[in-house]
Amino acid sequence: MAKNLLIVESPAKAKTIEKILGKDFEVKSCFGHIRDLQKEDMGVDIQNNFQPTYIIPQDKEKVAKELRSAAKKADEVWLASDEDREGESISWHLAELLNLNVDTTKRIVFHEITPKAIKNAVANPRTINMNLVNAQQARRVLDRLVGFELSPVLWKKIGNKTSLSAGRVQSVAVKLIVDREREINNFLTQSTFKINGRFVANTNNKKAQLKAEGVKEFKEIQSAKQFLETCFNAEYTITNIEVKPGKKQPSAPFTTSTLQQEASRKYSYSVSRTMSLAQKLYENGHITYMRTDSVSLSEQAQDDIKQVIVSQYGKNYYQKRHFQNKNESAQEAHEAIRPTYMENKTVGDSETQKLYDLIWKRTMASQMADAVLEKTIVTIEISTNHTNLIAQGEVIKFDGFLSVYFESTDESVDEDLEDDSKLLPPLHIGQKLDLQFLYAEEKFTKPGARYTEASLVKKMEELGIGRPSTYAPTISTITKRNYVEKKNKEGVERLRRRLKLNPKNIIEVDDIIEKTGVEKNKLIPTDLGLVVTDFLNTHFDIIMDFKFTAKIEEEFDEIALGKLKWHKMIDLFYRPFHDTIEKTIKTAERASGERLLGTDPKTGKVLVARMGRYGPMVQLGDSKDEDKAKFASLQTGQSIETISYDEAMMLFNLPRVIGNYEGDEVKINIGRFGPYALHQKKFYSLSKEMNAYTVGLPEIIDLINTKRTDAENKIILDFETEGIQVLNGIYGPYIKQGKSNYKLNKKLYPEPKNLNIETIQSIIAEQNQNPEKPKPKKFRKKA
Repeated sequence: MAKNLLIVESPAKAKTIEKILGKDFEVKSCFGHIRDLQKEDMGVDIQNNFQPTYIIPQDKEKVAKELRSAAKKADEVWLASDEDREGESISWHLAELLNLNVDTTKRIVFHEITPKAIKNAVANPRTINMNLVNAQQARRVLDRLVGFELSPVLWKKIGNKTSLSAGRVQSVAVKLIVDREREINNFLTQSTFKINGRFVANTNNKKAQLKAEGVKEFKEIQSAKQFLETCFNAEYTITNIEVKPGKKQPSAPFTTSTLQQEASRKYSYSVSRTMSLAQKLYENGHITYMRTDSVSLSEQAQDDIKQVIVSQYGKNYYQKRHFQNKNESAQEAHEAIRPTYMENKTVGDSETQKLYDLIWKRTMASQMADAVLEKTIVTIEISTNHTNLIAQGEVIKFDGFLSVYFESTDESVDEDLEDDSKLLPPLHIGQKLDLQFLYAEEKFTKPGARYTEASLVKKMEELGIGRPSTYAPTISTITKRNYVEKKNKEGVERLRRRLKLNPKNIIEVDDIIEKTGVEKNKLIPTDLGLVVTDFLNTHFDIIMDFKFTAKIEEEFDEIALGKLKWHKMIDLFYRPFHDTIEKTIKTAERASGERLLGTDPKTGKVLVARMGRYGPMVQLGDSKDEDKAKFASLQTGQSIETISYDEAMMLFNLPRVIGNYEGDEVKINIGRFGPYALHQKKFYSLSKEMNAYTVGLPEIIDLINTKRTDAENKIILDFETEGIQVLNGIYGPYIKQGKSNYKLNKKLYPEPKNLNIETIQSIIAEQNQNPEKPKPKKFRKKA
């Protein structure tokens, strides 16, 4: 039996570390948190300095029992949970569970799982840092108080939905998304006409194309046309060439948030997927700890990076750099996210290789020389009106870090700027250029883009909301609560006008149809998210204040540094917060997000859009009137805030009879599972291309006949008298009787069409007597 028991958070990490430490150590996993706040009475004693009451969750009782047993057999117990505050808290909970002395129990930390790091940690243990434990405990207690007191207010004032919840970080995250959505909805697009030209430069008997942009803008198409008319018979002459040297510097190595952002931009990874892959890389010893807000690199890591850069690229590509942490209290870990061994470019696992490659390149680039650029600005004068056009080009004189890595951005590239980085042909002052076309193109102003998961993390970090360990869970929570949806926007078509002047002094007018507003994987608030946010803004403005939320995070940092007592910080927050809860319950009206759309001229009834018990809906008339009000649910893509009067009135057109087929009427309606057609008591789901409000009889007849043909092809045997069929399913043939299905063993019955009714009935009887037990679902335990 090993003398030492070392406890880590995840089983994967346990296996790796046990191999490193050898037979003197038994390494076990606690599978993450071993204790949690009890739910009864919030698990917090408000009258006793907010003392928490912890319990062992039912799903952790077996793990707890195994750890207690192992601890009794060991001469010494070592705690090696993750090195952030949450990990420190887990170590403390383990000490409490196993009756260990907090002041003497050995606690080790490491930010990479390598033999050197693990052995060094064992050689230099410390004790549990109670300041870090208290900081995490303060976060947990505060979030429990906010969630348990605020969520029931939402149930009472918005709807009897126990799925509704509010939280200190999640609610402001939703507010960010709601505010951006409203900015977009309220944005008034304006158009201007911008001048740009396409030219041909004749140099050394070679022709090269050149693109130039005008400085002038025109609000009206007529003004733009008048300007082009002043360019008739003009000469285009280069009057100045300016060459500017420039440099581009590499970004710092990855923190949690910057890794999440870049993985989203480059690979479209969700925040949770990035963290899952990073966790796997860390536990297998490939990268350093992945929850960090530090950009520092150890001296040893810098030396290793230097060796790789010099050997692979040369001395002139190396430049030692020290990056400054933006967060002065960057306590989450000691280093940035980097490979543990820089000489390893692969990890032997296709699932994690792309993310590892990204981390490797970013780390390498952070210690490489600047890229040296040369930017050329060419001024072209139009002789007839002395207006200037500008052509720009950029040349990379020395690629430096760009030979390894180029950082992506959240901003979309303007089509007009795509050529800016292209080389310019050899040019000289006084040179005449041949005009191909001079354009006056209509350009439209655009609102800010909707948030992606990555850009939301970036914004939260800028505002100081949350910490590395909270970003992914926050986004997961607001999505699960149906406050936010991750969706694509198809965009809408619009007309863009363009005037084109050719060398023959002819101005042509082009009408270009383009799609605008196309977006992928964007976070969009639901109507529920909008209503909840408005309610919280009205009654709990301090909770929704970005600065206040950031201040709370700073106070957690102070607790972690031992500068602030955690229960005093909670007390200062809780007393006024609880008073607001009491006041809101007594005085606040129910919130529904009601929006007046207009009045029906036929009936004089008022039409409103609002949240109902089962979701967003429209209502025609007052429910108190003698003549009952009409209700209709909003359809996918519709919102209380943007639905128009006409769109809302159309929702009352269902169910609608669109005609007769085979002597029976065909009715269109929308049910629980979407739009459908009803004919001869049979239901036919409409295809995605069909609109329930506009689809016609010919389309539905085709749908009915197609479904019938499919059903006929599906039938192998049909015993009408007994009400039994043998059908072809997606997993092979099966028996159907009423609403029950029965399996057919392929080995015993390879030819189902040859079965008789007696055999089929015996199969049914046997399976009814010995029904299959459903297989238990497997859940992956989070480390």
